[in-house]
Amino acid sequence: MQVSVETTSPIERRVTVQVPASQVDQTVNERLKETAQKTKLNGFRPGKVPMSVVRQRFGKDVRNEVVSELIRQHYVSALSEKELNPAGYPSIEPTVDEAGKDLEFVATFEVYPEIELKSIEGTEVERPKADITDADVDEMIETLRKQNAEWTTVDRPAQNGDQVKIDFEGFIDGEAFEGGKAEGHELVLGSESFIPGFEAQLEGTKAGDETEVTVNFPEDYQAEHLAGKEAVFKVAVHEVSEQSLPSVDAEFTKKFGIESGDLEEFKADVRANMERELSTAVDNSVKQQVMAALKKANDVTVPKTLVQQECQTVKRQAAQQFGLGEDFDVSQLPDELFEEQARDRVVVGLLLAEVVSANEIDATDDEIRDYIREYSGQYEEPEQLVEHYMNDEQLKNQVKSAVLEKKAVDQLLAQATVSDVEMSYQEALQAAQQQAPEDSEEAEEESSETA
Repeated sequence: MQVSVETTSPIERRVTVQVPASQVDQTVNERLKETAQKTKLNGFRPGKVPMSVVRQRFGKDVRNEVVSELIRQHYVSALSEKELNPAGYPSIEPTVDEAGKDLEFVATFEVYPEIELKSIEGTEVERPKADITDADVDEMIETLRKQNAEWTTVDRPAQNGDQVKIDFEGFIDGEAFEGGKAEGHELVLGSESFIPGFEAQLEGTKAGDETEVTVNFPEDYQAEHLAGKEAVFKVAVHEVSEQSLPSVDAEFTKKFGIESGDLEEFKADVRANMERELSTAVDNSVKQQVMAALKKANDVTVPKTLVQQECQTVKRQAAQQFGLGEDFDVSQLPDELFEEQARDRVVVGLLLAEVVSANEIDATDDEIRDYIREYSGQYEEPEQLVEHYMNDEQLKNQVKSAVLEKKAVDQLLAQATVSDVEMSYQEALQAAQQQAPEDSEEAEEESSETA
């Protein structure tokens, strides 16, 4: 086997591989002999079909099969020989494929970029610092009540806080735009889940009404082709429902695993969950500031194949967020809405991997166990969950990646100047969301043109 490598860009390689004709022909002949032993043709006894007949009947298909196998085998061998690390799948093109001649093929692919990490020394990081008050706990319980509210259909005009079931379709300059249409959508007025001004214009409507809502997309809207433009939505109202909140009693607390029905125990459990949420929010806020500094200090050439792969992952997350089902064809979602987010995630992943490698960071089983325990407090049998994760290699590796990421961020944080910023519980959560929107939220905003 002869291998030559051409560097066509900083991260693209063009590898030419030649496989001796003798190896190809020998493999083809051996495969034809195997075929002859199994072939049954009229006029010949099993295993007695002449090789000339076998070659005439099966020669082309057998050679194609052999060539495909040899290309796969020698592609892998070539990568090993030249110590190449592809980022994604290659494009392979046979350039010489004739009997009696050396087989030649060309594989073109991207490789992982070489990164020389630059320090983020001097970066200023603000770490949110907040206490959870009794008022915060009460507000969270009120949120839980709203999440468990019942909706009752009413025969009156809709008002703020009501839920309306609507069909809508959006138009810009009289033309319908992609993502601006839905049927049977349930919208809570005042939830601020749609474009500013949309929900308020539905107040006063009732079941059976058809109306038009005029809004302006924000100048910084994620979909650039809609940003700053005026849109008119044709809306049909099918149903108006009002909210009925449950009482905070024993029956309510049991829904959240407090079998005793004790209110104080319920509040303590809510506070514990809020503390975990706050800790995660603080970590995310710090992480995003660190990663922003790291990205600014290090310019990374990103393989397109990795962005394309990550784009599909983001799409699947968006589909899951919207409850579109496992069988939903994510190719229906436009790539351009997710590419920027996908690229950013790839860059972060590459940089963090380099930090881990450069600093020889590893995670022990004890560290992995401690990490699982930290986030399993809300489960009835946390130790059982720990063992479940530790005995499942895939789940364990997922947690290990999280531990490595946390240790990498801590390593980078040592280069920065960190100052604690006092704020409320809600402000801390909002700060984390502004700096690092959850993937599901980003996917929702980018996929729903009306959100």
